[in-house]
Amino acid sequence: MILPPQARPAEAVTTDASGLPWALFICKACGLIYDEAKGDADSGLAPGTRFADIPDDWACPLCGVGKADFEPHVVAEQPQRRAASPATRLPQPATARHNAGTVIVGAGRAGWQMAQALRERDADMPITLVTTCSGDLYDKPMLSVAIARGMAVDKLARESGDQAAQRLGVRLLAHTQAVSITPGSRQLRTTRGTLRYRHLVLAHGAQARSLPQLPAALCWRINHLQAYARFREALGHSVQRIAIVGAGLIGSELANDLALAGHQVTLLDVQTRPLATCLSEAQSQQLLAAWRDLPLRFVGGVQVSGVTSLAASGQGDKQLSTQSGQTFMVDHIVVAAGLQTPSRLARSAGLAWNQGIDVQPDSLATSVEGIHALGDCISVNGQVSRFIEPIGRQAQTLAAGILGQAVTSYHPVRVPLRVKTTSLPFTL
Repeated sequence: MILPPQARPAEAVTTDASGLPWALFICKACGLIYDEAKGDADSGLAPGTRFADIPDDWACPLCGVGKADFEPHVVAEQPQRRAASPATRLPQPATARHNAGTVIVGAGRAGWQMAQALRERDADMPITLVTTCSGDLYDKPMLSVAIARGMAVDKLARESGDQAAQRLGVRLLAHTQAVSITPGSRQLRTTRGTLRYRHLVLAHGAQARSLPQLPAALCWRINHLQAYARFREALGHSVQRIAIVGAGLIGSELANDLALAGHQVTLLDVQTRPLATCLSEAQSQQLLAAWRDLPLRFVGGVQVSGVTSLAASGQGDKQLSTQSGQTFMVDHIVVAAGLQTPSRLARSAGLAWNQGIDVQPDSLATSVEGIHALGDCISVNGQVSRFIEPIGRQAQTLAAGILGQAVTSYHPVRVPLRVKTTSLPFTL
């Protein structure tokens, strides 16, 4: 079983029948843990499978790096913020009493990894995390394989936002929108008031691309747990007709997952084959062959022109049309046509922009002092990298820089990409 280190409770070391202790191994890229005692059912590893006995071509189920990128892991206690009672608390210097600390915008993997990295290095720094959602911790790649793995929606979150905030000593402002930044006075305006900051970290990620011909009121855009939960609830327990616009990584994985559950899926793309930017022609044909026995139809080389609701409420039958004159009658439409970085906060602060928030390649510094960024919302030399692997290293680089400690420069690296179309998965 794979667990994130921060979600694994401290417990007594268990042993096998011969008295040898079971060991833990942590993925250096994304922080997931392989527990020898529990194995990993998703990878076909039975409980009790020793790490040394895992095949060398095995890959991390979450981020796709190889077995060589795991190292032994020892569960350590989290540092506790020092808190004296009112009667014994010593007077603090004015600078400490008024330390605005670090404010993080976004409670996805990047936001929480940033909070974790700061807390590991400083037990006392005030940290405030602002997020439009509840802040629950979950692994986003699981959203595109959860149905096939029999995972209920309420089991996808591995820790609530409130629990994580308490564990890390973080002030969590959930269901709060960050509105604008005033760099001169170091203030972040939110829908719950204005926050002062000494350091501001933007970790708000990217959002599903908006297309005028696919209105939000009639289409699903599944980019976070709350949207996915609403989608699963809308599906109910009956077979649904679902059109997915975009046959890239997310669209293809989701189509595969929904078809395995028995839903009637139509997958559309402007390219003539699925995963055209990832797979070779031969691999795409292999994937189509693997889908042949599923209720999954791929329609390539088409451009969607519009959506019409045939019910006044917007619920029920919808007609999706293409520029070539084709029409599809469906119950639900999911847009998976790529991601885009929201620019409102960056523009308000005057940050340099290049397909995302432009940061320095080694330090990840933005163009404005005191403002930092990581994860899906940044670009390095004009390139975005919306994968899990870089986030942990980015957080460590930024945490050291914020705290004035020795910084390990960040360098993008190429890692294997796992395509979780479980009918025929690929590691590229």
